[in-house]
Amino acid sequence: MRKAHADDHGGVTVFVAVCVIALIGIIGIAVDGGAKMAATERADYLAGEAARAGGQAIDPGQAVTGQAIVVAPQDAVAAAQAYLHSAGATGTVMVAGDGKSLTVTVNGSSDTAFLSAVGIGSLPVTGHASATLLHSVTAPEGN
Repeated sequence: MRKAHADDHGGVTVFVAVCVIALIGIIGIAVDGGAKMAATERADYLAGEAARAGGQAIDPGQAVTGQAIVVAPQDAVAAAQAYLHSAGATGTVMVAGDGKSLTVTVNGSSDTAFLSAVGIGSLPVTGHASATLLHSVTAPEGN
């Protein structure tokens, strides 16, 4: 009489299925994480450019006559917001430090390719930058 062996057909299939799901998850995190890093880099870039645009919002009347180079905080905020709007980005622009510093924060999201399969459709993205606003910088004598 032969001894009956336990039937283990399909045991490897479960192991392979679990490994494949884990591998797809790792690839998804790498791809979607890379996309989030790229989106964060873009948000930082846009925040920096908006801060730069705000920092260049000088009073042309005073600059041309050589009296002084002055950045009005409200004009700096308007210029930074205009840059964000033209770039299709959203964010906040704040003047801090008694009107001497402009801080821009860009908020957005990065759509996911793989993580959407588990219910994560997008990842939040934030970029930051600041610029120092000029106050009463006078032209050197003799120019």
